[in-house]
Amino acid sequence: MNLHTIILAAGEGSRMKSKKAKSLQRIGGRSMLELICQTAGGLSSKISVIVGFDKESIIKEVKDYGLNISTCEQKKQLGTGDAVKYGIEDVEDADKVLVLYGDVPLIKQATLEDLISKSDDSLTILSTTLDDPHGYGRVKKDNDDNITGIIEEKDASDQDKKINEIFTGVLCCRKNLLKEAIYEIKNDNAAGEYYLTDIVSIISKKGFKINSCIVPNYEVKGANTKKELSELEEIFRKMKADDLLELGITLSDPTRIDVRGDISAGTDCIIDVNVILEGNIKLGDNVSIGPNTLLKDVEIGDNTVIEAFSHLVSSKIGNDCNIGPYARLREGSFIDDGAKIGNFVETKKTTIGKKSKANHFSYLGDAEIGEDTNIGAGSITCNYDGKEKHQTKIGNKSFIGTNSSIVAPINIGSNAYIAAGSVITKDVPDDSLGVSRSKQNNIEDWSKKEK
Repeated sequence: MNLHTIILAAGEGSRMKSKKAKSLQRIGGRSMLELICQTAGGLSSKISVIVGFDKESIIKEVKDYGLNISTCEQKKQLGTGDAVKYGIEDVEDADKVLVLYGDVPLIKQATLEDLISKSDDSLTILSTTLDDPHGYGRVKKDNDDNITGIIEEKDASDQDKKINEIFTGVLCCRKNLLKEAIYEIKNDNAAGEYYLTDIVSIISKKGFKINSCIVPNYEVKGANTKKELSELEEIFRKMKADDLLELGITLSDPTRIDVRGDISAGTDCIIDVNVILEGNIKLGDNVSIGPNTLLKDVEIGDNTVIEAFSHLVSSKIGNDCNIGPYARLREGSFIDDGAKIGNFVETKKTTIGKKSKANHFSYLGDAEIGEDTNIGAGSITCNYDGKEKHQTKIGNKSFIGTNSSIVAPINIGSNAYIAAGSVITKDVPDDSLGVSRSKQNNIEDWSKKEK
């Protein structure tokens, strides 16, 4: 089955009070448009995004999704039916067409798979039920429970208004049937617009059976205001927390976690409160993540503990490590098995060897540090000379004394020692002591003279 997806994203969304297109408003760290495109991308060989307001921003953004996406401009806002016309002209080799919305981002892939499977012969619509359906188009059925059309609020009789099943606008239809029916929609209404909802009655009158998939309304909830956007954020957060619980991860409080990426995990992992997970996260077995921590594009090995208030980005941490609290691992950091990165330690493009330690207040940038090496408190690698970055290499089982400055480019051997407070500018061979500091000079009675 060859599926083509049309996503409507031409609306301005003036009630958002934003200069950005409505579909580019963000939840879970990504735009609503990206979320629904990624879902569609798991099903569809090609996606057409209908643009209008802020089209340049949308066109630029969709290029980064990594999907087969083209954009079609709806030059005038003449309704959802008119928007689909632009998309249908972009459809080439496809058996079915799926219609989605850029501001309805939380539909599950499984829901769409069900919708698609029921549309082999005709049209299938996605519907939901509301306790108060006022303002929405009701799903009209005949005495045999066959769908015959969508009744808008203004056209609904008192009996029609008792119907609580409403049409979401999401549908899947045979391409040829949709292409024929879409041009039969009329704009003889007060707004002078072409409504996609009319396609249901058009196809029904052609003698085709129309199916529906009824889903929980949270899946098809859209956002027209910042308040509704925040409601979507809350739903999204809960959905992602449920996914982690399903993976077997223990969450201290599922309401206080933000998942903004893809997570995989082994067994017996624990995540504390106020943790943010972005990008691609891979956790081994028995990993513990402390509170108020951010992880982005990070791989963490078995039995490793990430303490509170740590910030880890584009890094890999081995097994049996301890990171934090208040540690910052920047891009390109690799922490090998059994290593320790303590409080207020920052690393960048640095390898920390097995069982090595940097326990306090250090900066380690552009460095290779061997195994069983200790980096004393307040020690730094001076990797930048004002123009270029340079590398520091430190061997195995070495000791860098407190408050030392290692000026790169430089090599410090294995079993080497650096005296506390030294500024090291020359290589230190294996088994050697590097010392570079001024001789202490005590001036007697100095404080008395100052008075």
